[in-house]
Formats: sequence, structure tokens, C-alpha cells
Amino acid sequence: MTEDCVFCGIIDGEIPGHIVHETDEVVAFLDAEPVSKGHTLVVPRQHVETIYGADDMEYLWTETVNVANAIRTCFGPEGMNLQQNTGEAAGQEVDHLHIHLTPRYTGDEVELSYDRSELGNGEELAEELSTYMR
Repeated sequence: MTEDCVFCGIIDGEIPGHIVHETDEVVAFLDAEPVSKGHTLVVPRQHVETIYGADDMEYLWTETVNVANAIRTCFGPEGMNLQQNTGEAAGQEVDHLHIHLTPRYTGDEVELSYDRSELGNGEELAEELSTYMR
């Protein structure tokens, strides 16, 4: 745990949080500034800043699916956005790995927008990237 990390503080019980699920490895709690009803964060107990340090955290996916299904059963959203931001350029605000589960409801005003373009040289890019896979 890191002393100046707000999520570590919630995990340790030093900072108030609305915890909805806990295991030995993961804590899930409501986002303090939700964008929709039931917006929940799934966070590993181990302090890892980004996805790049999550090599052995398969359990994080299992518990994310578990929490997503609970949100669906409880609140009945029409959809769900799953988001993980790594680094400031991607919008990461807390330097502790976390996954956002954002329930989506018909008529909500949550917006995700990207400027998309044609893939172009996909074969070349795929070949280049594949050389870095383990």
C-alpha cells in the first residue's frame, strides 16, 4: 500500500468509501463522482499504478465480471461501459490501477467520443506489434 494513494486509503479503511464487494485480492466501491447510477470501480488491493504492472492479476478480470453482473442484476442498465485508463494522457487521475464499470441507461447523457480514421497499413502494424508479444 502507498500512503498518499486515495485508493489504498479506501482499501485500508482510512478513507471512507462505499464498498460493494471485497475479496483477498480486490475491492470494488462506488465511484465518488459517478457518471451514472451504479458507477463502480474495481481495484486490486496490491498497489499497482498501471495496467503495465498487472501481469499476474487474472483475478482482476474475474472479479470485474462478477461486479458487472451484480450491477446488471441490481440496476438493470441497458448497457455497460468498461474502461481502464493508463497514464495521464489517457485520463488516469489516480495512480492505482482501477477498472470503471459504468452502467448505461436509455437517455443518459454519458458520452464517449473518439476521432477515428482508416486503419491504412494494418498488416504492417499487426506484424510489427506481434513481434513484441510473449
